[in-house]
Amino acid sequence: MEQKKISNNSEVLVDLILLATEKQVLKKAVFSKPSDKTILKMVLTLREIGSKPVLQAEYFHKDNKATHKNIALSDAKDILLSVTDTFSQINLISTAGDCEYKVSKSGSSVIIGGDKLRRAISSDTVKTVEISKNNIEKKHILSGSDPFLKLLGISDVNGRIYDKKQLKFRQINRFVEMIRDVEAHLPKDEITICDLCCGKSYLSFAVYHYFANVLNYKVRMTGVDLKPDVVKYCNEVAQQLGFDGLSFVCGDINDFVCEPTPDLVVSLHACDTATDIVIDKAMKWGAKVILSTPCCHHELNHTLNCPTLSFIAEHSMLRQKFCDAATDALRLKLLEANGYRTAALELVEDAPKNIMLRAIKMNGWNENSRAAQRAREEYKKAKDFLLGTQTQK
Repeated sequence: MEQKKISNNSEVLVDLILLATEKQVLKKAVFSKPSDKTILKMVLTLREIGSKPVLQAEYFHKDNKATHKNIALSDAKDILLSVTDTFSQINLISTAGDCEYKVSKSGSSVIIGGDKLRRAISSDTVKTVEISKNNIEKKHILSGSDPFLKLLGISDVNGRIYDKKQLKFRQINRFVEMIRDVEAHLPKDEITICDLCCGKSYLSFAVYHYFANVLNYKVRMTGVDLKPDVVKYCNEVAQQLGFDGLSFVCGDINDFVCEPTPDLVVSLHACDTATDIVIDKAMKWGAKVILSTPCCHHELNHTLNCPTLSFIAEHSMLRQKFCDAATDALRLKLLEANGYRTAALELVEDAPKNIMLRAIKMNGWNENSRAAQRAREEYKKAKDFLLGTQTQK
């Protein structure tokens, strides 16, 4: 048993982790008993991303969320040294054996089994592990030869995606992949869907195609938009494609009534507060899944009233970027306060307006529970902080 100063033991442990990584024998390192009480634990594993090995840190939070951070091997020692001192227990697990790092309440540290593990890792007979790969290319759900893509001008008669439509195709396909990711939370065989502020309705056609033609569901789907010419065009395309369960309505989403209430609500690039209207209606309907990609964010930029943030707000470009992020974070917090499990996801890389807000209705949610009350309080505190006395509800 080796017992040294805590900082020295931290370095010994980090060196062991890096040695196990170098020899490719690291199964995982479990970091527990953190000083940050919002975190349950962190698990470190060796992965390959973009053909390069990295250490991936997966943080498990008390609110049931998980976040990831990829650490380049060249930066690993400095980062792991700073991380290690924030946990009181770390278990290093490898094919050569295990060791444990512990910190007592008095601040002294100990590594159990470190010397033995170092000798075992250095052995020529130690078994290596297979590195998990995150760079396996996903097979697109849509191929380009899908009839609706041809009719909407995304691909030509041979199914080749037009050069100028490559980004749109990736966007559509990624959206459908996100639909696939939440299938387990939606009804089987029969589903009702709403696309609010649908515009030219690329997503409406893609989502309908996926459920009706790929999954063979019975689908009732409605797209809603303010532009009569766009709605007329979309209805004509739906008829040409034989999408009998898909229709489009011209009107204000504030006034739209969906019966039966939808299981899934989607919205792509609803401008400014229109996204808030989409989320509000979806919550009132009790939609099981909400997928919304916001567009412009102006409302908070006009109403921000937080002296603490003046160092950001005095720079117009930074103020807008902050308001973009804060607006979407508030939306997610509101959804949590109404019984949804939430996430902010990237729709496609290298594109503007690429944040997808995902909300999944939690089973058995009790609006009178302590968790519900806490979520509502967090939402109100966040609004009070950003808007000051302007907070209305």
